[in-house]
Amino acid sequence: MITQQKIAVLGTGIMGSPMARNLMRAGYAVSVWNRSREKAALLSDEGAHVAASPSEAVNGCNAVVVMVSSGQVCEEVLFDTHGATRAMNAGSLVIVMSSIGRGEASSMAQRCDALGLQWLDAPVSGGEKGAIDASLSIMAGGTPEAFVAAKDILLAMGRPVHIGPAGTGALAKLVNQLMVASTIGAVSEALLLAEAGGADPARVREVLLGGFAYSRILEQHGQRMLDDNFSPGGPAKYQLKDTRAACEVAHELGLDLPLLALTDHLFADLVESGGGELDHSALYLEVRRRNGFSSKGLHKAK
Repeated sequence: MITQQKIAVLGTGIMGSPMARNLMRAGYAVSVWNRSREKAALLSDEGAHVAASPSEAVNGCNAVVVMVSSGQVCEEVLFDTHGATRAMNAGSLVIVMSSIGRGEASSMAQRCDALGLQWLDAPVSGGEKGAIDASLSIMAGGTPEAFVAAKDILLAMGRPVHIGPAGTGALAKLVNQLMVASTIGAVSEALLLAEAGGADPARVREVLLGGFAYSRILEQHGQRMLDDNFSPGGPAKYQLKDTRAACEVAHELGLDLPLLALTDHLFADLVESGGGELDHSALYLEVRRRNGFSSKGLHKAK
């Protein structure tokens, strides 16, 4: 197995920062870059080299981990505006852990192959807590050889599973996001129904956690809804990006997925109404708004 010694992390936001920390704890030399330099600079006291550009960050590295906001930004950082891949040595690993589209992953994998680089689309699930605890579920798409080469790196951040060829990791993340988004919608409706019917939604959530309806969404985001706490872990605007991408793949495959379409519509309305920067559990607010209730307490909004 290839052991990577020096790794660049491009994107040190909510997820990227704790992932970089876990790589350093695993013994890797880590170079970091972020568009907002101050976020990357927070890691310098912990031993990370803070680079002024993506190209500087990847210089001399055997692997780059990319955790930025979208597939478009990945392309800008890796190939177009910043061109980090042009500064990498042949055979190095490009591990994109951002949530990107299946087509975007396949296209970038081909571009990496043309440059003699190994590719993995390896998006994650588990949120900020999973990133901090190094317990992320990591869905890897790429060649078996690239997965073997990257496995130790991925194990430092969570639990990797090789899904299949390039693009299938991104597809698995879209499947994950479809399930997360629709479950957030179901929990939102369930808590409002309980409250409107005269039951204590906190007590309803408590009893459901011990039954067949248990989910991490009910446990974690259900509590957020009850607390009216929507400071972002995963912003709603990014959830919408993912449901949109899942809708596009479903259309390409000729599938009719009505729950996905409805959930995408709900998130679009939440974002359009100004909730894009809120946590995706704020879909609860959109469900309340549609029914004429304020965000806190059971009463009609004025």
